Amino acid sequence: MTVEATVFKGSETGIVQGKSVLATPTGTQVLVRITHSGICGTDEHYKHADMVLGHEGVGIVEQIGEGVLDLAVGDVVGWGYIHKSCGRCEQCLKGQDNYCRAGVEMYGLNNFHQGSFGSHAVWDESYLFKVPAGLAPEHAAPLMCGGATVFQVIEDFNIRPTDRVGVIALGGLGHMAVQFLAKMGAEVVVFSSTDAKREEALNLGAKEFYATKGVERFEGVKSLDHLLVTTSSIPDWAPFLALMKPKGAIYPPYCRLVQPRLPYDVYPHGRTDHPRVCSRRPRYSQAHA
Repeated sequence: MTVEATVFKGSETGIVQGKSVLATPTGTQVLVRITHSGICGTDEHYKHADMVLGHEGVGIVEQIGEGVLDLAVGDVVGWGYIHKSCGRCEQCLKGQDNYCRAGVEMYGLNNFHQGSFGSHAVWDESYLFKVPAGLAPEHAAPLMCGGATVFQVIEDFNIRPTDRVGVIALGGLGHMAVQFLAKMGAEVVVFSSTDAKREEALNLGAKEFYATKGVERFEGVKSLDHLLVTTSSIPDWAPFLALMKPKGAIYPPYCRLVQPRLPYDVYPHGRTDHPRVCSRRPRYSQAHA
């Protein structure tokens, strides 16, 4: 059955506009009535584009196509940045579907008529994740992109419970990174511009907290194995590079339109940086099943 859905799209002026679209699930597609959506910093990149915004969606299955096998009407599901991949190429079979050789479909590149800013959306069932009954949908929505992004960094680069891990900023990505790292047993160190978020950081599981405003060098702070940079802007690298152990790694898991620059002396010590934009699907979904 066709449903008239309301969606909210970007525009040339940057003003978000409501539109009506028709939605009908076929084959392996699922019609989701959206109940909650996160707001990601990446959404701002597309507010001038003629596309439906939002990619941290949670809702209730209202209709299913004739080929749907694993979802049923009434299920609570969520979806994130990636919409679909082939599921058969080497990268997909390795669980790295965000690098699908056949051409991954993702937010901002495909399916411009669908998003989480709206009343309904139609997605392939393979990229809809069941939300556990004990997880509130308003808490699940930000996990679909922000949570998945930092989780992928932790897994891909083998961050271990014995590691000392820094997190710069305690915003959308940072507060989830702190919780994931703390629960796996890592020694978490939070850096924020002022002391305003000290108590929150410690309550989330951080062992140490340092305010960074005006700091040229951190005195008496033990060195770090890893550093997740979750700020919305590029930090002053100097005081943080001095904290990194030889072979230490820096991960900026955000999407910015400014190219970060690192000084040459980072590299002779084996220090590296690993940018990340979006997370893959299967392992993250399994870990939160």
